[in-house]
Amino acid sequence: MNDLAIVIVSFNARADLEACLASLAAHPPGVSHEIVVVDNASIDGSVEAARAAGARVIALDRNVGFAAANNAGIRATNSRLILLLNSDTIVPPGAIDALVRRLLAVPDAAIAGPRLVGRGGVAELSFGAMISPLNEFRQKHRTREWTDRETAREQFVDWVSGACLLVYRADAEHAGLLDERFFLYTEDVDFCWSVRRSGRKVLFTPAATITHARGRSRATQPDASRDAYRRSHVAFYEKHHALWAPLLKLYLRAKGEL
Repeated sequence: MNDLAIVIVSFNARADLEACLASLAAHPPGVSHEIVVVDNASIDGSVEAARAAGARVIALDRNVGFAAANNAGIRATNSRLILLLNSDTIVPPGAIDALVRRLLAVPDAAIAGPRLVGRGGVAELSFGAMISPLNEFRQKHRTREWTDRETAREQFVDWVSGACLLVYRADAEHAGLLDERFFLYTEDVDFCWSVRRSGRKVLFTPAATITHARGRSRATQPDASRDAYRRSHVAFYEKHHALWAPLLKLYLRAKGEL
């Protein structure tokens, strides 16, 4: 049994997927691992590219969404640790091992997320407080200085980005894996919430840095991605903030976004 399963969901993002797999091949983790690509019925040759790169491929016959595809990859593996990794990431030398070390070193933590940076090296805000009307307002108004400062320190947070999320299998399974009602977006926030419900913690650590070409994976279908985000946003509020959900729907309808 491997120590780590790296699960990568892909949908019509062949160039990014090839770059991601190449970075893993060039800088493989020191822990025993396998790489599993779950393809959401891509038509751009992603399946063939992943197999050519040596990854194990689960080729789905339709696009089931990000959460369901990740769950398929998790269920097909049996490692102690699971790394959910976006296809539009680049993994530098030692980054995954550093993330694994930090998770193993913090007994209360079930999940760890690294510092994410764009291709220009600018840090992303890849963690935060539980989604709520007030916290969404705060998140949208964070300054660059605040982001640089907060991403430079290790801390417990409510959620870390699913673009690169390391979790113990036991904790993931206890949480019921990812909630498949979220087709795309907010599933990572909800998953971290599910894990935290059992008293476990979510760790953000700058000890590991991963490059994330944010937005490129959805650039080919911006309208569909925007619609998926809105549906997940509403579903999240219906699950976690039922009293606010009707107001959110009213607001989105008024803007013509629902």
